Amino acid sequence: MIYIGTSGFSYKDWVGPYYPEGTPRQGWLEFYARDFPVTELNFSYYRVPSASTLERLAAKTPADFVFTLKAHQDMTHNREGNEEVFAEFVDSLQPLIESGKFGCILAQFPWSFKADEEGLDYLRFLRQQLSDLPVVIEFRRRDWIRDETFEFLEEHDLGFCCVDQPRFKSLVPPVAVATSSIAYVRFHGRNAKKWWQHKEAWERYDYTYSEEELEEWVPKIHKLEEKADNTFVFANNHWEGQAVQTARQLQMLLTDLEPER
Repeated sequence: MIYIGTSGFSYKDWVGPYYPEGTPRQGWLEFYARDFPVTELNFSYYRVPSASTLERLAAKTPADFVFTLKAHQDMTHNREGNEEVFAEFVDSLQPLIESGKFGCILAQFPWSFKADEEGLDYLRFLRQQLSDLPVVIEFRRRDWIRDETFEFLEEHDLGFCCVDQPRFKSLVPPVAVATSSIAYVRFHGRNAKKWWQHKEAWERYDYTYSEEELEEWVPKIHKLEEKADNTFVFANNHWEGQAVQTARQLQMLLTDLEPER
């Protein structure tokens, strides 16, 4: 099963480009869920969601809708004395798990997270803290991209997050690898000019993909689909709703929809 959606749905700058003018914020998710079967919740990186919040979000979506959640920053960036954060995060997921709407946790590590024994030890700790929950790891450093890493992830039932982003030598290249029953792809955009030098965070993700650029991923994603039970594909080039167009293009390319549809 391939799930295609966007990284987040709650953006003020989507009003006009995507959400009709006058659509109340509380109606954004219901509107979004008419077009896409999945979304990646990113606010959970900044604050651990409450179970009641996730229960309300689940109630606004169809029965077959799925959520993935980014791990809280204390689970990936502040990696000491964080056992309580893990426990709180896991407890908050219960409404999604019980309703069958939980996809996985995305643990996005910073560029400073090095591919060494200390890093591997922390991944073991993370796996232990999250028990048997499905987890996907997103690395930022290129030195993680090697066979030994993929073997380690498979051994510990951790998924690998494939990324499309600017082709800097220090960043993760556009490899397509599945190391668990979940495959995961994020399209960050290729705005090389603004990736490192920007005044506002959204500038990094201000990018419109061409169809040719997305077509590069079609055989890769189908290959991931062959190995994984579920494949999540998210557009993260979110500025002014560009992610919506990217996700729609991917739907057309990956599901062989007829043009009139």
